[in-house]
Amino acid sequence: MLIVDSLTKTFPLDEGTVCAVDRLSFQVRASEVYGLLGPNGAGKTTTLRMILGLLVPDSGYAEVNGVRTANDPIAVKSRLGFVSASDGVYPWLSVREMLLYFGDLYGVDPQIAETRSEELARVMSISDLLDRRAGTLSTGQRQRVTLVRGLIHDPPVMLLDEPTRGLDVVGVQTIFDYIEHLRELGKAVVVCTHRLDEAERLCDRFGLLHRGRLTHEGTLAELQRSSGCEHLVEMFVDLMRS
Repeated sequence: MLIVDSLTKTFPLDEGTVCAVDRLSFQVRASEVYGLLGPNGAGKTTTLRMILGLLVPDSGYAEVNGVRTANDPIAVKSRLGFVSASDGVYPWLSVREMLLYFGDLYGVDPQIAETRSEELARVMSISDLLDRRAGTLSTGQRQRVTLVRGLIHDPPVMLLDEPTRGLDVVGVQTIFDYIEHLRELGKAVVVCTHRLDEAERLCDRFGLLHRGRLTHEGTLAELQRSSGCEHLVEMFVDLMRS
């Protein structure tokens, strides 16, 4: 389970400060996909960086399965999987070597890491790529490898930052299938995106961010009732005008 409580982060500017995340609170349960949604600059990536322990919040906290980032950032990182649009594969390693390397970084027993690599490769249809050098892979193939890498240590919470950016239709469907697999595994999943049409298909609940603040939260049906709008795009247009 992921708990975010009153997270706040400001950054200095020449003329003062800007509040990137403003007292943000939400929770994500096991087997739930939570869409943290907003336009560019809404505070989504800053929020993820605080959850990951890469940024220190001014106040508030993030807690992953009972461990707070501020108290034990290393333990929190071991409980988180992270996937972004930037694949970050190591081009001179084979896919297998890279997966085992990341397993070692997370302290996964080599035998378990090998078995898990094989199992996840089958799920993501990259078994035939395991012994290929990562630098020879296509964009879609690298994305699949990145998805497997995020699960190599079997984290209870997964964070996905703009996972479909730059992908074609087949690549986007791969992400959808992956997120459904995470749900089946009982992971708590946070998806940060500004692709609201995709979010409607993916997520169980939504948090709408605007200028660092959580303005609306709930299921699509709850947001429709509270906003009077049918689709998330319409909700955001109204929000941006307010």
